[in-house]
Amino acid sequence: MGKKDEKVEAVLHLLKKQSSFTLKQGKFCNRECVERFLKVKGDHVKKATKQLISCLSWRQNFDIERLGAEEFSTELSDGVAYIAGHDGDSRPVIIFRFKHDYQKLCTQKHFTRLVAFTIETAISSMTRNAEQSVVLLFDAGFFRSSSAFANLLLATLKIIADYYPCRLYKAFIIDSPSFFSYIWKGVRPFVELSTVTMLVSSLDYDEPVDISHVSSYPRSASLRFDASSIKSTATVGSASSRFAFTVSQHDSLKPWYLSFTDTSPFNAAVSASIAARVSPISSAQSLSFASPAASHSFREAKPAACRKSLFPFTPLPEKSKTVSCRKTPLPSFFQSPALFFRGKKNVGGGGGGENSREAFVPYLQFYRKPYDETAYRSKLSGPREFVSAVSSYRRCRHVSLSQRF
Repeated sequence: MGKKDEKVEAVLHLLKKQSSFTLKQGKFCNRECVERFLKVKGDHVKKATKQLISCLSWRQNFDIERLGAEEFSTELSDGVAYIAGHDGDSRPVIIFRFKHDYQKLCTQKHFTRLVAFTIETAISSMTRNAEQSVVLLFDAGFFRSSSAFANLLLATLKIIADYYPCRLYKAFIIDSPSFFSYIWKGVRPFVELSTVTMLVSSLDYDEPVDISHVSSYPRSASLRFDASSIKSTATVGSASSRFAFTVSQHDSLKPWYLSFTDTSPFNAAVSASIAARVSPISSAQSLSFASPAASHSFREAKPAACRKSLFPFTPLPEKSKTVSCRKTPLPSFFQSPALFFRGKKNVGGGGGGENSREAFVPYLQFYRKPYDETAYRSKLSGPREFVSAVSSYRRCRHVSLSQRF
C-alpha cells in the first residue's frame, strides 16, 4: 500500500467515526472523491476530511440527491444553464446565461440548487476513461451592472471550489460588463479558481469591418466638394463666372486671406500683377470648395511675406507622407464603443490576453451553437428527470448580442 493509499484510508477512517455518516454518504465518498479533496488540500488528511464533512453536510441540507428537472422548468426553457456538448477530450461544456435581474427573481437556495443540478448532470454525462472535469462558459452579455455580475460569478465559483474540488478545467467569462475587469483585478487574489478563469470578448472573433475606402484626411476635408469629379460646363460670360477667381499665392482654403501688405489697385506694384492674376476670360476654377487632392496641383511656393501674416496657414496632410505611430490611438467614429475596454490587460485572467483568446477558440462553437431545449431534456438521465412537451417555436433558441437589451 502506497503513501497515497494510506492517506485515503485515513480520511475514510475519520469519516466513519462521524455519527451522522450514512450508507449513501459512504457511496459518495469513494476513492476518486477522497483523492480530489486530498489534492486540493495538499495531501493534508485533517483539512481534506474537514472539507469533505462540510461537503456532505451541504449536500444533505440542499437535498442534492433529489434534484429534478421539473424544479427548473423555467430555466431549462430559457436556456439559463445547460450542457452544450463535449469537447475533444470528452469534457462537458456548461453554459450559464443568467440575466441581470435573476438574483432578484429567485432565492439564493434556488440558485445554488440550479448550479448543483447542472454540475451533477455534467458529471453523470462523463465517460469513465475521460478526464473528470468540466469547462464553464459564463455568458455575461445580459448584465449591465458589473457588481451584480461579480456577485453571481463569485457565488458560482465558490460552490465549485468548496463542493466540487478539482472538477473545473477552465472557466471563460464572455462579454463581461465594462468595469468588471477592474473589480476582477481586485478580488482575483482571493478567488481559489482564479488561475483557471479567463476573460474573453466575443468581438475578438468577429470579422473586422473593412473601412479601407474611407479617406485618411480629416473630417473637415472629407466634407469638401470635389470639383474634379464633375465636368465643368461653364462658359465665358455665364452667371457662374462672376464668382470664378484664381489665387496663386495664398492658401486655397482661405480665399479671403488678409495681410498687412498694400493690395489696393492704387498701388502701382500691385496693379500690374492683378491684371495677370485675375482675368474675366480665363478658364478659372474656384478652389474654395475643392478637395485637397484637386487643390494640390494649383499650389505654388509661398513667399516669405505671406508667412508673417495675421492668420497662419493650415495645410492638409499629404497622403504620401509617413505619419509616425502614436502610443495612444486616436478614437475612430467607425469603431464600436465596446472596443474601448478590449485592451490586453482587460482580457484574460492574469493579463495574458493572447493566451486566453487562443484557449477559447475550441469552445467558440459551443458558445455560438443555438440552445435546443428538447435535445437537452432528452439527454437528462435519472429517476426525476423528464422530457417535457415544448412548442415548435421554443425548441431552438439563441439570443444574439443585439437582442439582449
